[in-house]
Amino acid sequence: MSMACSYLQWRSSATNRRTPQTAHNPNSFGPQRQVINHVPTPQPIFQFIAFGLIIFLAFLQFLPATHFRDPSDPFRNWVPVQSNASLRASSDENSSGGENELLHIVSWMDCLDLRLLAVLANSTLSASRYPDLVRFHFFIPKGDEDKVSFFKLKVLFPHSNLEIHGQEEVKEVIRTAFSGINHSIFNYEEIAPFVIPSVHQFLSKFTYLSPNVIVKGRVEELIGVDLSSYAIAVAEDCCNRLNSYVNWDVLDAIQRSASKPWVSETIYAKNSCMLDLSVLLIDARKLENDFLEAFLWWSKVLNLSERSRGRNPATALALYNRYLKLSSSWLVKKSTSVLVTDSLIVLYDGPKTVCSEFGDGAALQTEHGNFWMEYLPPMSDRILGS
Repeated sequence: MSMACSYLQWRSSATNRRTPQTAHNPNSFGPQRQVINHVPTPQPIFQFIAFGLIIFLAFLQFLPATHFRDPSDPFRNWVPVQSNASLRASSDENSSGGENELLHIVSWMDCLDLRLLAVLANSTLSASRYPDLVRFHFFIPKGDEDKVSFFKLKVLFPHSNLEIHGQEEVKEVIRTAFSGINHSIFNYEEIAPFVIPSVHQFLSKFTYLSPNVIVKGRVEELIGVDLSSYAIAVAEDCCNRLNSYVNWDVLDAIQRSASKPWVSETIYAKNSCMLDLSVLLIDARKLENDFLEAFLWWSKVLNLSERSRGRNPATALALYNRYLKLSSSWLVKKSTSVLVTDSLIVLYDGPKTVCSEFGDGAALQTEHGNFWMEYLPPMSDRILGS
């Protein structure tokens, strides 16, 4: 019994000795209360920034597409849907005259030759201060059915505004007006610029450029010309005179006897310059609808049985006193001319496909100069074919 009491006293004494150690000894084996470190609360400003960034990224998904890949394109190139920069305001006083006007460039090609179109487009874009405002409208034989030609040009000019149009609608208008007439007295390229706006009415004002030219000047300065009351502006070629193409006695008799609105009331000048139809500025809103009728009438009364070389007097007479004269710098010069340095437009001197006289075939004209090569885009031979 005394031994049991002694054991209990010893255990009670030992327990009392260990109790203070539990409270102060961190290494004791008894239960301990853990210290919890709470996550710091972020500043409210960062929460708002993060939320705003999420909303911004969400709204980006609703923006319209800027580029696309046409499944028919063998090269799978990205093509811009619409250039936003085309809406940029033009600060140049000689520009198109409107803050969001496009510079429409029209060209007509009877026999397809992509090399000529590539040189025309590259020279025009290189000379322009606002290439993003330039929109090309190429009228080629197969039109928008010729997807291969379109994609070849888009590979060369991926950021350009370029459209391909067919010719059949325009040709049908001309054929209807000239039904029963020998078609050898005219070519479509000569008359088409005046008919195109009646078929494609969105072309209210445009510059027509022959595919056989190289542009050195700025097209925005050309289309910015004030036409006043005129519908057409064209350069005069005074190396060719009207009296070289027309019998003056016949013309005098016609003027005295005929009473047509396109017959001049004033006496025709014998030394009148012929017109260079390679470059035209046309405002279709002012264009009279009687051009085809006037051209046909002059062809009949002058008894033109075959196409004139280089110039058609029927065109010059149909437009007599009905056009604004462009600066002589817009008259097409040959690359070998001594005046070529002052010219804003030069005759294409490279190899080209030439239509046969009867329009049933084409041949490659191989004799050429070297000026055109300065405006041929890189990789053109590989993309367009030699």
